[in-house]
Amino acid sequence: MGAGVLSLHEQGKKLMYFRSFSLALVAACLAFSAAAQDISSGRWVDLTHAFNERSVYWPTAKMFEKTEVFHGHTKGGWFYSAYNFSAAEHGGTHMDSPVHFAQGANTADKVPLEQLIGPGFVIDVSRQSAANVDYLVSAADIEAFEARHGQIPKGAIVLLNTGRAKLYSDRKSYMGTDERGAGAVPKLHFPGLGVDGAALLVERAIGAVGIDTPSIDYGQSKDFAAHVKLMTNNIPAFENVADMSALPAIGSTIVALPMKIEGGSGGPLRIVAHLP
Repeated sequence: MGAGVLSLHEQGKKLMYFRSFSLALVAACLAFSAAAQDISSGRWVDLTHAFNERSVYWPTAKMFEKTEVFHGHTKGGWFYSAYNFSAAEHGGTHMDSPVHFAQGANTADKVPLEQLIGPGFVIDVSRQSAANVDYLVSAADIEAFEARHGQIPKGAIVLLNTGRAKLYSDRKSYMGTDERGAGAVPKLHFPGLGVDGAALLVERAIGAVGIDTPSIDYGQSKDFAAHVKLMTNNIPAFENVADMSALPAIGSTIVALPMKIEGGSGGPLRIVAHLP
């Protein structure tokens, strides 16, 4: 046999080695995947406000209504309850799908699951928001977060904690006004995401962004620039997210599943976090 040519015996040994190595690698990958997705331990944190007649809706939007169809024991002897509900898409804890501010962008039923489930990155601006009700989360705030915790990765779910979730039950404190109708809109005051912050999140190619206020844009916005910047890049927003104080800056997994309304511009959202 010429130099560099393996005997049949040597070739067989080499093949068996690579086969064993490949199987071990596959097993290791499967074990890692299973561990990474293990939700049998740790704990869950609900980031959703319950829907009821006190839920926060935009001053011009239809409020949540629930009416009883039946509640009690039937003639057949069994207990039965059923209700009807109606509401605007945008109110309570909900998702703005990209089409809400971007023609031709994803509707509520078309937002990929990969953008609704992912690693959570919680940026705490509660101190700044307490000092300024109209605070705008800036690119500098996001870069300061990254300096401490590393760059926000592609597909991350970024949550902006302004600390205002605790005010949700008091609509006037939470929104700046409890009035209804178009005349109430100029009186809205609450923090939001600045357009430079939105641009940086687009650059990071995040999956979605959420905030514990009625809108990803601040209350006094006239152009909804953060909405437009995010949604023209097919990034959905979660609004009226509940108390985030139990979440770490990094290390959580966010699951945010909205009602799958065909062609919808948004919808009610159940959002939770899993902590290891």
